[in-house]
Amino acid sequence: MKTQKLTMSQALVKHLAALQVEMADGSTQPYCAGVFTIFGHGNVAGIGEALYTERATLPTYRAHNEQGMAHAAVAYAKAQFRQRIMAVSTSIGPGATNLVTAAAVAHVNRLPVLLLPGDTFASRAPDPVLQQIENFQHGDMNANDTFRPVTRFFDRITRPEQILTALPRAIQVMTDPASCGPVCLSLPQDVQAMAFDCPESFLQPGTIYFRRPPADTRELAAAAALLKTAKQPLIVAGGGVLYSQAWDALRAFAEKHGIPVVESHGGKSSLPWDHPLNLGGIGVDGGPAANEMAREADLVLAVGTRLQDFTTGSHALFAKAKLLCLNVQSFDATKWNGTALVADARVGLAQLSTAAGDWKAAPAWTTRARTLAAGWVARVTELTTAVPQDVLPYDAEVIGTVRDSVDNSDVRDVVVCAAGTLPAELHKLWRATRPGNYHVEYGYSCMGYEIAGALGAKMARPDQEVIVMVGDGSYMMMNSELATSVLLGKKLIVVVLDNRGYGCIDRLQRASGTPSFNNMLDTCAFEGGSSHIDFAMHGRSMGADAVHVKDLAELKVAMVAARAATKSQVVVIDTTHQRTTAEGGCWWEVAIPAVSERAEVNAAFERYTAAKTEQRI
Repeated sequence: MKTQKLTMSQALVKHLAALQVEMADGSTQPYCAGVFTIFGHGNVAGIGEALYTERATLPTYRAHNEQGMAHAAVAYAKAQFRQRIMAVSTSIGPGATNLVTAAAVAHVNRLPVLLLPGDTFASRAPDPVLQQIENFQHGDMNANDTFRPVTRFFDRITRPEQILTALPRAIQVMTDPASCGPVCLSLPQDVQAMAFDCPESFLQPGTIYFRRPPADTRELAAAAALLKTAKQPLIVAGGGVLYSQAWDALRAFAEKHGIPVVESHGGKSSLPWDHPLNLGGIGVDGGPAANEMAREADLVLAVGTRLQDFTTGSHALFAKAKLLCLNVQSFDATKWNGTALVADARVGLAQLSTAAGDWKAAPAWTTRARTLAAGWVARVTELTTAVPQDVLPYDAEVIGTVRDSVDNSDVRDVVVCAAGTLPAELHKLWRATRPGNYHVEYGYSCMGYEIAGALGAKMARPDQEVIVMVGDGSYMMMNSELATSVLLGKKLIVVVLDNRGYGCIDRLQRASGTPSFNNMLDTCAFEGGSSHIDFAMHGRSMGADAVHVKDLAELKVAMVAARAATKSQVVVIDTTHQRTTAEGGCWWEVAIPAVSERAEVNAAFERYTAAKTEQRI
């Protein structure tokens, strides 16, 4: 066996640089598109030297915040439908733990990212090293153990030759359709620099091919039998439809069997917005057509969805329907006592369609779905083209102006968002023409994901316009990767909707019976203080072009200019949190205090207890 004397870091980086993946179109690409890193104590000498040596084949990107660069890596994988990844390397201590939130984002959304945090010395010779957390009861535990619950695979490399098994195992997890998610290899800084005899075969890894597991014969028969009993079926398309690239299979299935489709946040863009059987977003922030049909469905075919509470109205929206769950992950397929069909979404839909034969939904149900879908399309146009008179605009009007700032019926914009009111409005109102053009992180709903996530999406889709729609609250959470986008020449358009606080939570607070408290900037200031943040000036300070517009007309002009620009743009507009889109929506369980001195809270509690009786048990 031929070997090379290499450090552990060199072996790791060379393996990543050589690793290839077969894409869905049959082409071959590097599996790891690059490494985001901020060097520091614990990774600059080991991993840093190895990355420098391989910089021509494995690009290294500098960022401004570890959490931000990890969000960008997660978003890259999402935009690539999990076919390619990026890695993230950090120092020890706070540099490492800054990754934990992003790891949770990836874990919830079933997205692959390779986390390579520096770790304390395996030799323990310099203990306690700078930034080391000492655990009084566990000598082998440190801050990096916080990654264990938020990753699919965790390993601490305490000898250099362990990388020979640990790295392939991590890659196997990231490329497995069922277990896919973030992985963490914790790298003690002394082990990073240790040399060993590395087999040359490790430096020449085979090409990755993605598996598409078919359905079990008995499960398929049971699923088909159940489907044939339905007269008013409904398909809930989740993120698994996109990850499997099953959009053509979904369209064919829906059209052949006459079944309307609704989309979760993760699954939105599975069908074009104007497909006659696409009822739009479902759930707490779903549209009226989708939710009306969901309440009346006798069977729900959940494809590639986790069935989280926003999708299901806290499991009250279609609680009385039979549930058929097609999912590659058995954990998700067996939720809520549904009939499980464990398979790849694309393969499973084709198999189920064949097994169902000529069966169709009741013609009246299909016809009604088409009518409701067309009506909602028309209403979305009305909502997003309204011009407010003597009041501040709200999100729907901003969304329409951004959309209509390009004269193109096949808009290729990728919209990125994560938290607040905007995901709800975008779920209802954004018109996604192509798979992946709706990039909203609403699994973990992580404030601060937006700009960093948009950077990753732009790196994955450089030929598309990537538009960040973000509230002032999320912008303040994390904006440093705006400067990174300028540094890397990855143009973003950031539209900041400034409603002066956490408007979404303020409305929820008031709806729960408590007066506005500690959410809006004007009501939480002490001793007559006030806060005015000039987001346009801040954007310019980060190297972007930026403008504050006074109304929707100026917004459209600014968006036209932003599209023509070549570097990152920030467009700021004042909005109100008092108005939202009234249509659609359903109940969402938010626990209300059982006892309160406030009559409003007691009334909210009565509504809460009554609504809970409708939940699926």
